[in-house]
Amino acid sequence: MKAKSSLTYALLSGALLALGCTGAVFAAPFKMTLTPSVTTSPSTPPFGPAQGAAVADEIDTAVAGDDANGGGEGDLGEGGKIVNRSIARAQGRGTGTTGNGKAKSNPESIQSFTGLNFFQQRFANGGNQFSVEPPDQGLCVGNGFVLESVNDVLHIWDTAGNAKTGVIDLNTFYGYIAAINRTTGARGPSITDPSCLFDADTQRWFHVVLTLDHVGTSASNNGNNHLDIAVSTTADPTGTWVVYKLPVQNNGTQGTPNHHCGSGFCLGDYPHIGADANGLYVTTNEFAFSGPGFYGAQIYAISKHALASLSTSVPVVLINTFDLDLPAFTVWPAQSPGTQYATDNGGTEFLLSSLAVFEDSGESNQLLVWSLTNTQSLNTATPSIGLNVNVLTTQAYSVPPRSNQKPGDTPLRDCLADTTTNCFSAIAGAPSRFNNPLLKPDSNDSRMQQVFYANGKLWGALDTAVNVVGDVNATGAQITRAGIAYFVFNPNSGVISQQGVVALKGNNVSYPAIGVIENGRGVMAFTLMGNDHFPSAGYVSMDAKVGAGDIHVTAEGVGPQDGFAGYRPFGTRPRWGDYGAAATDGKTIWFASEYVAQTCNYTAYKVDPTCGATRAALGNWSTRITQVSVQ
Repeated sequence: MKAKSSLTYALLSGALLALGCTGAVFAAPFKMTLTPSVTTSPSTPPFGPAQGAAVADEIDTAVAGDDANGGGEGDLGEGGKIVNRSIARAQGRGTGTTGNGKAKSNPESIQSFTGLNFFQQRFANGGNQFSVEPPDQGLCVGNGFVLESVNDVLHIWDTAGNAKTGVIDLNTFYGYIAAINRTTGARGPSITDPSCLFDADTQRWFHVVLTLDHVGTSASNNGNNHLDIAVSTTADPTGTWVVYKLPVQNNGTQGTPNHHCGSGFCLGDYPHIGADANGLYVTTNEFAFSGPGFYGAQIYAISKHALASLSTSVPVVLINTFDLDLPAFTVWPAQSPGTQYATDNGGTEFLLSSLAVFEDSGESNQLLVWSLTNTQSLNTATPSIGLNVNVLTTQAYSVPPRSNQKPGDTPLRDCLADTTTNCFSAIAGAPSRFNNPLLKPDSNDSRMQQVFYANGKLWGALDTAVNVVGDVNATGAQITRAGIAYFVFNPNSGVISQQGVVALKGNNVSYPAIGVIENGRGVMAFTLMGNDHFPSAGYVSMDAKVGAGDIHVTAEGVGPQDGFAGYRPFGTRPRWGDYGAAATDGKTIWFASEYVAQTCNYTAYKVDPTCGATRAALGNWSTRITQVSVQ
């Protein structure tokens, strides 16, 4: 099978539009079985030492590199970065809008505190970690606990904000050796893209990552990659967990189907999870492990109750969307508040995907609505799942540009450019000096972000290009910035209750994460940055009747992004995101957003590159966890 090298779909065509592509439209799904591999627990290894300067092998070459995730720089015709790839072909022209208002206070906010940050990530597990951008946030809440996970650590609090664990590196959590042993140089598997979910139905926690295997303990990938799926044994996430390994190289080895990816190994990139009454659903974007080639989205349907009972034989159904010849990229599965699942048709799980990434224009006015039916069959030894795919015509949306940010102190940038000292090598660990502009962080590529099914409606949002009225440059020309398009609709009838755009004049909003409680009231979290704001944590209230409200800032950023990924000679892509997260807990919603919680000048950085344990030499991202009431 040859990878699709041209993926332009002019508003879709043929039978998909004519028939709505309903019914069992896929070839026979591939069936697999999971067995438990290891038992683990969130024990906290020693922290630090937090040396200031970057050291040799500071960046994990097994997952690092350059590719595009927005702004029209796609991957289809070129090799590039291993994980978090895009297929976007162009930046869109932007949707006209008057923009949102900015709230003066946050009356719904119950509490907000700083989550994990770059410093903690780098120096967890005795400092045997890499410098990593971006964080890729997972957040799950339930039974009195809050669990946040990023690349490549996790932390657990109680719902009052009290720490219940220390900062735990994901290699230790999953039972692997350290990401890198700073004494011997030995490397463990490379872990990325964490997601998590507390399931109110089974009272279990699920945590999922993509894991790349190495040749022994060397820095080289061996091509095999798998999803590590950790399941708590009780409702207490600080207790024991059982880990299942789902191979996703899909080359006919280790029980996988052969999808004939160009490099001999497929990659299960960008995994995300959802759940209904019967299943846990994990979706990936499948690329050739190395070199060009996109092979469609993959949908893994797994028996939730078999996982929760720690079964030694867990049924898995794999649907390869590439076989359908449909434009499927980031098919995000829905979560539900509490146990408010869709139970018709023998149990239904809804998923949602966008289409602008496939268009040469970078623009679309359609979404694909996916429905997995008869999910109750996942509770049997021989699952038989149906699939329906429908086209939903919506407001226009498009691939956004990168986000500008308010200028401020950028000591890593200054270090790399300093011609009077050897800071570039002594502190930043760079092979040469380089003058870099102020970073313009990624704004994503219009792929679908977090999806919720609540009160009979499906809620989704994505990043889009926006043209806010009056947002012009010095010559009067319109400035296109990053905004968010959202959609609220009945997934059975296709009737749209609300759709719209969130934007703020002179600024950018990006990486939305929606959470909705059972009565249909919700919150959408995001990062806010631009002329008036350093990268900040923001949100809007959501309602199926009135749409999105004013923009609230739950934590104002105090400095610009200053990270290695966008600075030469390290790279050219300023990494941000790659996603936020939201979770419901009764009548409250929790969300996690990336922002910048620290600042320091170059003089202070040269003395202490951690700037008082607020950053590390190569980066300064932070995360913010907020709880709001939406009764």
